[in-house]
Amino acid sequence: MQGVVKTYDPVTRMGVVVGEPDRTEILIRDESLKGSIFRNLRQGQRIVFETVEDEGVVFATKVRIGQEGY
Repeated sequence: MQGVVKTYDPVTRMGVVVGEPDRTEILIRDESLKGSIFRNLRQGQRIVFETVEDEGVVFATKVRIGQEGY
């Protein structure tokens, strides 16, 4: 799935990404960036990610850029 970062707080490492094409808001948490090249995200940044559901809440996971998997 791909989307655009709506908000991201580098202190708490939490935020929201708007998924495409349905514009669903998906939460970003500290674990979302684990194993990725990202240390921070910025508003408006396009990312590729997978989703995982935890206790009924959908989170972004395996955040990367482009089709190369970085």
